[in-house]
Amino acid sequence: MDSNQINQRFSEIERSVERVIEVCRSYEAINLELKRTIGKLEEELQQKVEAERRYQEERSLIRSKIDNLLEKLGDQLTD
Repeated sequence: MDSNQINQRFSEIERSVERVIEVCRSYEAINLELKRTIGKLEEELQQKVEAERRYQEERSLIRSKIDNLLEKLGDQLTD
């Protein structure tokens, strides 16, 4: 292999390495965007879970108050 062929081969290798680096950078950017999306979705999910918890607590409180009113009403009707 002569010097010219060696230089040509090294140039090919250098171009290949540059393409790999570009692909890696592209994947890093995509990965970062996906992490941001995951973070946003996790936050939205947490907000919905918290809203559901508050809804269940409110529903339980309302049910308890209605039961107490019905019990008082029942007591008044039996007197």
